[in-house]
Amino acid sequence: MVTSGMGRLGGRGVGGCCYATRNFPVRFWNLLECTPMSRFLPLVLVLAASVFVVGARADEAATTAPPEPSGMQVLFGGKDLTGWDGDPRLWSVKDGVIHGETTPENVAAGNTFLIWQGGAVGDFELRLSFRCNAANNSGIQYRSRRITDESAKNKWVVRGYQHEIRNENKLPNVPGFIYDEGGSRGRICQVGEQATWETEGGRKVVKSLIDQDEFTKLMKLDDWNDVVISAEGKRIRHYLNGRLILDFTDNEPKLARAEGVLALQLHAGMPMWAEYRNIRLLSR
Repeated sequence: MVTSGMGRLGGRGVGGCCYATRNFPVRFWNLLECTPMSRFLPLVLVLAASVFVVGARADEAATTAPPEPSGMQVLFGGKDLTGWDGDPRLWSVKDGVIHGETTPENVAAGNTFLIWQGGAVGDFELRLSFRCNAANNSGIQYRSRRITDESAKNKWVVRGYQHEIRNENKLPNVPGFIYDEGGSRGRICQVGEQATWETEGGRKVVKSLIDQDEFTKLMKLDDWNDVVISAEGKRIRHYLNGRLILDFTDNEPKLARAEGVLALQLHAGMPMWAEYRNIRLLSR
């Protein structure tokens, strides 16, 4: 025997409220109709707060460097420059780190590089730490090509994507922007930009990633800073001290590079020094 108002979907009982039998769930809109607002409002607030927290965590995850993957190759053992090729006047190992230095007596005849001899690298993740003085700048080359023709000013010249290295914290002249070393595009993507480079119109900024106050807190002047460079297809991301500072997609097929050598730079001009340690690579 079925009680009146119950036993069918959408049936109503006392006070017009809806009920469900063992065979049919209450429809969501019927639940809203039956629940007093004073009881339903806390549920709404909890759901809204949950959505906010999930969104905030997603944003944080998107701007945080990924955990270091297993199986990374160590490119520098801390004892000598085995596996690297550079001007022996300017590059050495000092206190367990790679030390590059120019002086008035030992100048760089044009920008010169310490080149990793492990071959061309395509998609990869590179992790290392750097420090340098503020007299000049350095750089990390990737997907670059070694130049051996008459245009090279010394025996250790490369051209291609460069992660800028500086001991400065005032945008835009800071470590981390992409420079087209030896190319025609100059600063391809600045720190703080999510950007693309298009065949028509060149660089197009999509989004801002970090502002001056945030970068000032992030960058460690006169100290070691950690770098992660991730290259997957046309997309390149730079992280500094665990934070995403640049996200670039190169959509210019005539200029984009899919693979090439890794190298460290000493810049021509004012005497300077730069140091690197804990260099690890994962080729994808």
